[in-house]
Amino acid sequence: MNPLPPGPDPLPAPLTLGRILHTWWPLALSWLMMALELPAQSAVVARLANPEVNLAAYGGIVMPLAMIIESPIVMLLSASTALSKDWASYLKLRRFMVIAGATLTLLHIVVAFTPVYDVLVRGVIGPPPEVVAPGRLGLMLVVPWAWAIAFRRFNQGVLIRFGHSRAVGLGTFVRLGADGLVLAAGLLTGWLPGIVVAAGALALGVTCEAVYVGLRVRPVLRDELRWARPVEPPLTWRAFRSFYVPLALMQLIALLVEPLGSVAISRMPDPLASLAVWPVLTGLLFMMQSLGVAYNEVVIALLDEPGAALRLRRFLLGLAAVSIVLPLLVAGSPLADLWFGRVSALPPALVELARMGLWLAMAWPVLSALYSWLQANIVHSRRTGAITEGVLVYVAISAAGLGLGVAWGQVPGLLVAATAFTLGGICQTGWLWWRSRSLAVRVTYGTAAAGDR
Repeated sequence: MNPLPPGPDPLPAPLTLGRILHTWWPLALSWLMMALELPAQSAVVARLANPEVNLAAYGGIVMPLAMIIESPIVMLLSASTALSKDWASYLKLRRFMVIAGATLTLLHIVVAFTPVYDVLVRGVIGPPPEVVAPGRLGLMLVVPWAWAIAFRRFNQGVLIRFGHSRAVGLGTFVRLGADGLVLAAGLLTGWLPGIVVAAGALALGVTCEAVYVGLRVRPVLRDELRWARPVEPPLTWRAFRSFYVPLALMQLIALLVEPLGSVAISRMPDPLASLAVWPVLTGLLFMMQSLGVAYNEVVIALLDEPGAALRLRRFLLGLAAVSIVLPLLVAGSPLADLWFGRVSALPPALVELARMGLWLAMAWPVLSALYSWLQANIVHSRRTGAITEGVLVYVAISAAGLGLGVAWGQVPGLLVAATAFTLGGICQTGWLWWRSRSLAVRVTYGTAAAGDR
């Protein structure tokens, strides 16, 4: 008797909310821990000599310039999560990471150690004169930033793609541990300038995290990625360019708004106070945004699975609700005084300015959650040009708001910047919704229905 022919492969089980939560929470914790970095640095700098000058140098010069320089490789996390499906694709992405990381590190050195710095800072940003020299020193200390970010985000994408998102969270604890050692040493000794303490903590922390991720990804490369089934059709350089260039442009354009904010704040009333409060306020908001920011890679990694879109949308609703409640809870309670006054050590006049800024920017966390969902759907479709369009809308609206604030000249720059970036974020999210609406219908009702049958 001939054996019965083998039956069809069983259908994979539909994606569950539990699996989404299992993938999301380590990434959310990682982003939250990273978000604690800036408030921790600001809190230490606020307790050292010349706090306003050093806070303004770090938040108004060092971080914006460092982030602009690294912007072309920031989206390597999304690209690696989406594309590192087989060994050949991984090798292509790794080659790009090495070249881009080395090039951007060289650019960082040129900006920090040559007269280019004076052209950008004195001629373009135009901060108060006492902020310029500390800003240069801080930028010199964070030279490892671009390479470490490129290496870390590329390998984190591999970990997420193969279900090891918990390792990403552990890497963040390594980073914060190194951060904490430098900040504690600076606070206890008390003789180092605040800009040295903050920039040194940032450089050491991100380098240690990159080393950890590099070690942690090795067994995944050896035992999982190397044996993954080759992707059909194989990833080509042309396909990668068409996929990645819009993402890199999006990040570059978006980050150009950061120094634009510093430029505008420097030209509005009470610039030193606003520049000092700005990193404290944005640090708190980044903590709240971390829940939504982490959702981007979750959607990219899981959207292919049966029943994914419907369940991912349900998870998004809960995420959006939490993202609305958090800033309301802080701004409308004594928690604002506790955070800005006690934890961040701002003087009373600056605490009130920070609270007003929080009220004006409280939509940022929920916009991050909605934006992550829309962006991940577009990345999944490989039609990433719409993301660049969205960020152009964001920049146009934000720049217009900042320009109006400078022309009016009656309101502190922090309040104008918080309002301008909020309006920009609303318009950007609306644009992505409009551009992705046909895609969203196909993914949500097509994939979800197939998985639920």
